[in-house]
Order: sequence, then structure tokens, then C-alpha cells
Amino acid sequence: QVQLVESGGGLVQAGGSLRLSCAASGRTINIYGMGWFRHAPGKDREFVAVINWSGGSTVYAYSVKGRFTISRDNAKHTVYLQMNSLKPEDTAVYYCASHSSPWRGVRASSADFGSWGQGTQVTVST
Repeated sequence: QVQLVESGGGLVQAGGSLRLSCAASGRTINIYGMGWFRHAPGKDREFVAVINWSGGSTVYAYSVKGRFTISRDNAKHTVYLQMNSLKPEDTAVYYCASHSSPWRGVRASSADFGSWGQGTQVTVST
């Protein structure tokens, strides 16, 4: 089992930037796809972005495409989410997750992720 710990959340004004980090320990994540999801009050959990094991393939939600960038450093067992041009509607708890199997490609359904972090709060003010 892998343990995932997110960090980097906080309060930022609209138009600002934040970079989230997800540090993994336990089972290696280097052969697993990794993703970010978010959960805002009163809404369902939402897919944000996913990256394959090598970092060569990424998929983004339409709502964040062009503003957010997912990346990974397998040497550091860490996945990142660079968030630019933040909007108040980006306010949510952001979760890092690991694919449940070492698929070669990317899968974006929450059902395909077997390990989750505890989440980090991102609040974007107007």
C-alpha cells in the first residue's frame, strides 16, 4: 500500500498561483499513473488531472485545461499540480491519488484509483 501526503494548499487571490505537491511513501508510485481530484462543498468529487507512469501522457478536466499542469518526479516519488490563473470556483479540497494497477496509459475515473491522500484545502478569494 502507498501512503500519499498532499501539501501546498492555502488561501490565494483570484488570478494567483499555487503548486500542490503529493509525496508518496511505502509502495513505489513510479510505475503507476497518478491523479488529482477535488471536492467542493455541496458538489461531487471532480476529476482534475491525471499523468501516466512516465509523465509522457496527461489528461485534464475541461475546467482546468490551460491553467493547471500536472507533473511528476519519480526520483523524488512526488507528483505536482501547478495551478495558475486561479478562480473562486477552484476552491475545494484537493486530493492526490494513485492508480490501483500499473496500467500503461491514463485513466481518469475515480474508480481506477486505489490509494488516496488526506487532501489539502485550496481557497481562492475574489
